[in-house]
Order: sequence, then structure tokens, then C-alpha cells
Amino acid sequence: MSGRQMTILISLVLLLGVVSNSLYVVNERERAVMLKFGEVVETDIQPGLHFKIPIVNDVQRFEARLITLDSSPQRYLTAEKKALIVDSYVKWQVADAGTYYTATGGDEFTANNLLTSRVDNGLRNKFGERTVFEVVSGERDALMAEITKELDDIAFRELGIHVLDVRVKGIDLPPEVSNAVYSRMRTEREREAKDHRSRGRELAEGIEADADRQNTVIEANAYRESEQIRGGGDAVAAEIYASAFNKDPEFYSFSRSIQAYRTAFSGKEDLLVIDPKSEFFRYLNNPLGN
Repeated sequence: MSGRQMTILISLVLLLGVVSNSLYVVNERERAVMLKFGEVVETDIQPGLHFKIPIVNDVQRFEARLITLDSSPQRYLTAEKKALIVDSYVKWQVADAGTYYTATGGDEFTANNLLTSRVDNGLRNKFGERTVFEVVSGERDALMAEITKELDDIAFRELGIHVLDVRVKGIDLPPEVSNAVYSRMRTEREREAKDHRSRGRELAEGIEADADRQNTVIEANAYRESEQIRGGGDAVAAEIYASAFNKDPEFYSFSRSIQAYRTAFSGKEDLLVIDPKSEFFRYLNNPLGN
């Protein structure tokens, strides 16, 4: 290879290196700024192919997609000086690349730390202005919307960040307060349970006493009615017997004698000493009773 060809080859390599270092691409998922000797000279570079001066210019790229900041649970005091443990998260993205780079150096970890302190201050102030009921249920949605708007204004102005949403994942009581609350709740539930059991026993005793009384009344009425029916039956039977026997007194006398014989001679071991000519053997001595 001649010296001229070598020179041309080296020139082409150098030209290729200059061109490759002069061109850069920003995709649609990124935000970028251009620096000139460390100073920001161009911000919010649009996606596409761009040109820069090698060595003089440097390009810094940042994530343009939505980023989630999951904060650790913090302890806040309400307007009633009640302590709450609040677990929250923030959705944010880079809005002004120049301000973002100036404030954070383009480091997402630094941005999260700066944003965390502002979220913590905002939540602490808002919780301190409201009661437990308001932050838990009454005005929770309005509270989150208000915090999001205020934090978005501050973060955009100071960090170049757009805060899309601030949400509270959970609100709990501190452990020492939770134990006291649960103990009080358990005591109240036990008291209510005892009260319900006492009322239940009282009601049961009343029902049992009423049932016993009704049972006694029913049995007494049934016994009275049975005796009345039995007495009426006996009276009817006696009337029938009397009517029948009055029609034939001799048959009545004969029937009574037969019944007396059956009763007197029913026991095989009984011993009777009776005159055979007595009135008792009247129908045995003569079937006609003469």
C-alpha cells in the first residue's frame, strides 16, 4: 500500500469517527439536553437525529416515561394531634429537561430524594389541617387532588418535574396506639357480648316461666274438662243403669249377685265360711231367686 493510499484510509477513518461523534439520536422515550463545556445550551431536544460538535458538545438523556416513587411509611399528626402511619406513592415524569438537569444533574435517585422531601412536607401540612375522619374517608379524594396540584407546581418550578398523581396506599395507627385501640375495642365488644348474653338469659327465663305457666294452665284445664266429661259419662251411665234396672229389678238383683260371686270366688286360696242357706247363695240355690 502506497503512502497516498494510507493517507486516504486514515482520512476516511478520521472522517468516519468525526461523523459518528457528531450525530446522535434521541428516541421517543427520552428527554435530552445539550451541553457546551458543561453548560446547558439546548433543552428539550425533540426525538430524532441531531448534530453536535465533538468534544465541545455533550448530550445528556433522561427517562421520559412515567416513574413511580414509592415512599416509605411516615408518621403524621392530624389536627386532633392523633398520630397516623401513612404509606403513599407518587407518579411523575420529566417535564422540563433543562431545569431537571440543573436541579438533579440528571440523576433519577437524586430526583426521587428531592421529590420525597417535598411530598413529605406536603402531606404533613395537609394532614395537620384535618381530622382523622377527614383524611381517612370524608375528604380523602379532595385531599389527594389538592396535594397533587400543589406538589406539581412546586416540583415543576424547582425540579422540572410534572407530578401526575399522589396517592395514599394505606393509613394505619402506630403500634402503641393500635394495641390500646384494639384492647379498648375488645373490652367494649366483650361488654356488649355479656350484655347480650344477660338479656338473652333473662328473655329465656321469661319464656320458660311463661311456658311453664301455660303448661300448668293447660293441664289444669284439661284435667277439669276430663273430670267434667268423666263425671258426665258416669252420670249418663248411672242413669242408663238405673233406667235399665228399674225396668226389671229382679234382673238387677241377679246381675249384682253374679258380680258378687265373681268377686268373692276369684281367689283360689280364699276361704269363706258361709251358711249355704244364706241370702248370698239365693240364686245358686234357686235360679229364680225364690
